[in-house]
Amino acid sequence: MAQANLHDLLLDELKDIYDAETQLTQALPKMMEAATSDELKKAFKSHLAQTQGQLKRLEQAFEMMGKKADRKTCKAMKGLLAEGEDMIKEHEQSHVLDAGLIGSAQRVEHYEIAAYGTICAYADALGEDDLAGLLAETLAEEKQTDEALSVLGAKINEACAEAYHASMDDESDDSNGKQKSKGKGKKSKNPTA
Repeated sequence: MAQANLHDLLLDELKDIYDAETQLTQALPKMMEAATSDELKKAFKSHLAQTQGQLKRLEQAFEMMGKKADRKTCKAMKGLLAEGEDMIKEHEQSHVLDAGLIGSAQRVEHYEIAAYGTICAYADALGEDDLAGLLAETLAEEKQTDEALSVLGAKINEACAEAYHASMDDESDDSNGKQKSKGKGKKSKNPTA
């Protein structure tokens, strides 16, 4: 095994994140299709366009290092995206699925933030200021996307919580034999109840 140096490690990290971003461009359309919230669909569509731009930026980074863009399978992204696919299979289309998709998307964002932060730190240490600056743009975008998902997630989580509490109220009232007041929950099948 050849002795690695920081330059080699930087190149290895670039290959990893290049594969991760490529995988993400294939997963985002599935997430967009599964989402029920129009706002979430729009966010995933925007993220797809942003990710495609980030791939171009990574290709520039490879050029700056005198290398051709290359990929190394990113097992972490593969796992994160597999969990997202499981979420889609396990939940009906609803606010709950949307909440789960946001959680999956944020795990992806956090991985990307860590990856780009590491790459920028390596580039800085090596004096590759242009490379660090280029990828710092992507790091900033990833942080903005994570923040936007947090804001959207808060709204969707609130809707999920309201639906949950309403269903618990329905169950509680049904088990007590009480008729729901007009406009709330299910009507009693027994008109004398």
